[in-house]
Amino acid sequence: MYKRLHHVSLEVKNLKKARDFYEKLLQLNPSSQRPDFEFEGVWYQIGETQLHLIVNESLSNESNTILNSRSAHFAIRVESIVELIKRFEDSDIPYLNKPTSKTGWHQVFVQDPDGNIIEFNA
Repeated sequence: MYKRLHHVSLEVKNLKKARDFYEKLLQLNPSSQRPDFEFEGVWYQIGETQLHLIVNESLSNESNTILNSRSAHFAIRVESIVELIKRFEDSDIPYLNKPTSKTGWHQVFVQDPDGNIIEFNA
């Protein structure tokens, strides 16, 4: 009945800050598939799944979410976790490193500027 996860949507307050994070730091490329909605946002294609950022200006400026592996998050499988960690360190981005996770793969967790948690694993 279910074929695959199509997309994940995240709310962001400031699209410029979010795009800097996702495009400059994570090096994701915006998709041209996004329709001309009446609200700001951007889509990214990650493999067969899309990530949709949707502007919600009423979001708080401060995230109440503490960076940990049990909070709501989504995960992206990467080719090189070492390269990603270097980018985080070079940009002074805090991250939670779990190189010997019980999952059997190396996990790294970060928060975007709006507090959304992303897991990267390899």
